[in-house]
Amino acid sequence: MVTDDIFIDQHVLCSTLSACSALKAFSFGRSLHSTIVKLGFECETFIGNTLTDMYSKSGDMVSASNVFQIHSGCKNIVSLTAIIDGYVEVDQIEKALSTFVDLRRRGIEPNEFTFTSLIKACANQAKLEHGSQLHGQVVKFNFDRDPFVSSTLVDMYGKSGLFHHSIQLFDEIENPNDIAWNTLVGVFAQHGLGRNAIETFNGMIHTGLKPNAVTFVNLLKGCSHAGMVEDGLNYFYSMEKIYGVVPKEEHYSCVIDLLGRAGKLKEAEDFINNMPFEPNAFGWCSFLGACKIHGDKERAKLAADKLMKLEPENSGAHVLLSNIYAKEKQWEDVRSLRKMIKDGNMNKLPGYSWVNIRNKTHVFGVEDWSHPQKKEIYEKLDSLLDQIKCIGYVPQTESVLIDMDDNLKEKLLYYHSERIAVAYSLLTCPTGKPIIVKKNLRVCSDCHSALKYISKVTERNIIVRDISRFHHFSNGSCSCGEHW
Repeated sequence: MVTDDIFIDQHVLCSTLSACSALKAFSFGRSLHSTIVKLGFECETFIGNTLTDMYSKSGDMVSASNVFQIHSGCKNIVSLTAIIDGYVEVDQIEKALSTFVDLRRRGIEPNEFTFTSLIKACANQAKLEHGSQLHGQVVKFNFDRDPFVSSTLVDMYGKSGLFHHSIQLFDEIENPNDIAWNTLVGVFAQHGLGRNAIETFNGMIHTGLKPNAVTFVNLLKGCSHAGMVEDGLNYFYSMEKIYGVVPKEEHYSCVIDLLGRAGKLKEAEDFINNMPFEPNAFGWCSFLGACKIHGDKERAKLAADKLMKLEPENSGAHVLLSNIYAKEKQWEDVRSLRKMIKDGNMNKLPGYSWVNIRNKTHVFGVEDWSHPQKKEIYEKLDSLLDQIKCIGYVPQTESVLIDMDDNLKEKLLYYHSERIAVAYSLLTCPTGKPIIVKKNLRVCSDCHSALKYISKVTERNIIVRDISRFHHFSNGSCSCGEHW
């Protein structure tokens, strides 16, 4: 059109900007912005909205905010929702929430897309208090019957640890769509409630809705986290045959995880060898993790080698293999692997846990002395340790994979991040309110044991979300049934 000197109006520019967003052609979109300014269309409201959306989807929130601030016509629900969605995508949730507050101050009413984006953000960060407040706003603006908003609320409560709230909200949806059903299956999967996931899947089929690839990922994860190997395999092999869904990489990875968690490493290896393609990084990582748990050094070497080739910058494979060698007291091999991590400039992900209390996030690392209430926290930890030892807790020093004295190992275990987070929560959370802790890595076996005892002596429900699932500790037991 430019070459042929054909007149370009705002509608053409708007359509082209939308195409740039959809195709992620952001360099061309920026060039187009210059053309828009030259042609004098920058003050058009829908051009400003589309520019804001394009920059937000590219993750360039500075440019998106500039367009929004400069053009008064952009200060509407369309551009504000685009800004919120952009902040959500780049994990700047506080800015997304403050934009929502600004939106309300201007007297602009949010729409279903605004709420869906914000609640999704709260779900991903497990910000229960913010999410609950948004739920109140959803009801106020009569979006609680919207299937998409309701589905994100189901997801948010599930990811925050309160799956009973998810069930209640799902039951209030008049005609759940496939997204709502998939979300509930996913909630049950993350909480290790495999039987509930299957019942939900059956309910979905009964309504006449067709399951899709997402349904089966959630269903297979549910079976894996509940140790339901036969059920999981039956659903995997029925995917294409009965439901017409061709298994993809992620479904094969779920089966590797299913077999590995159950200790069926030979079957997992055979499954890998018969796959139509090589497992992805998640598949090899699952297999390597299972080899570590079940002490299979030879298969672990194979999995670690494959994982290192797929993700050479990822230290995870080296760390897991190092842990296996440490368990066997092969300290030279441990030192060799740790040297490889150091020489390769690979960063080992530090373990940390966090809790959200009164709309504030408190983050704790191992042996973390930085919190202003550190004195009270460590006194509480020492008190808890004395109490749980009296009822049978024995520190699992073998889980500390470092060559050191057992007394030092015990001390290291006492101050793991999840225990510090629980101790702080016990000091600050009202009695009767569940304690919800999030952790960026897998909960160690000793902390898993200690938290069961802590739930018993304190008579509190403790919910821990680690990297793969939820653990509900209550009265000395855990919901996982040791399938984790």
